[in-house]
Amino acid sequence: MARELRSVVITGASRGLGLASTIHLYKQGWRVVGAMRSPDVGLERLRAATGAAADDPRLVGIRLDLDDPASITAAAKAIEDAVGAPDALVHNAGIAAVGSVEDMPFEVWERLFRTNLFGPVRLTKELLPSMRATGRGRIVVVSSQGGIRGMPSISAYSATKGALERWAEALAEEVAPFGLGVTVLVCGMFKTDILTEQTPHYGDLTGPYATHYAGIERTGRSMMRLASPPERFGPALARALDERPPFARRTVGIDARMLLVGSLLLPGRLLHHAVRWAMRLPRHGTIQGRLRRRSPGSVRDSSLAEESEQHG
Repeated sequence: MARELRSVVITGASRGLGLASTIHLYKQGWRVVGAMRSPDVGLERLRAATGAAADDPRLVGIRLDLDDPASITAAAKAIEDAVGAPDALVHNAGIAAVGSVEDMPFEVWERLFRTNLFGPVRLTKELLPSMRATGRGRIVVVSSQGGIRGMPSISAYSATKGALERWAEALAEEVAPFGLGVTVLVCGMFKTDILTEQTPHYGDLTGPYATHYAGIERTGRSMMRLASPPERFGPALARALDERPPFARRTVGIDARMLLVGSLLLPGRLLHHAVRWAMRLPRHGTIQGRLRRRSPGSVRDSSLAEESEQHG
């Protein structure tokens, strides 16, 4: 007797980790529903990478905009029409933005929370009744190092990922009695669009936080050499989908693992200094001390960008 095909929904399937995951799971025999803003473009990429025919029922594309409640409702209906209650739901899609708390426009904060948190919650609410009725299924939440520890210049993104993880923990307690499980996958650095100039930067590079941005930029260039290719994420996701515990948290990447362990073992004060050192940020009070020695009109002097603490 042939084994029934398992179905998985992956949001953000047209690029980055979502694209690599969709390709990997399709090749592993899953029936994959790729949810994306532009399914025509995304499906073309996926078919080219997998060799799937246009009428292959194991590769389905649907339109999903997590910032649009009507799109989420329509996507949930399309998913259930295509595969019924999915065996797995992977919340991979998300957006990021760079800028300090002061520099980041508040409407950007709101957009990140709508896309990275409220969108996944709404899609889950739409699909949970059918998944709960089957008594099986797994929901995977793709998080990042910002979900472990708030990171400077991406505080809005970090906040959305931290909130997403807390929601996933609570969700796991709620759905476990119905046979469903939840996994949080904390990702390290991968070579995706989120690390490129495609991520909008709202920082004032000549303002009070110029020193911060300069140090973080240097760290980012160094870390890019260590970033993993997206293809390494697919096997980790496949293992997560096969898990049976009601809740699990896994890391993908040595950098994410080190930060998670450090957050568990180090006191908050030491972890603060570890992040500051890694990001090449100035020590406590150093910028304010410099400003006191300057005239009031030079507070936003761009030369601060050249005065970042040196690290060997």
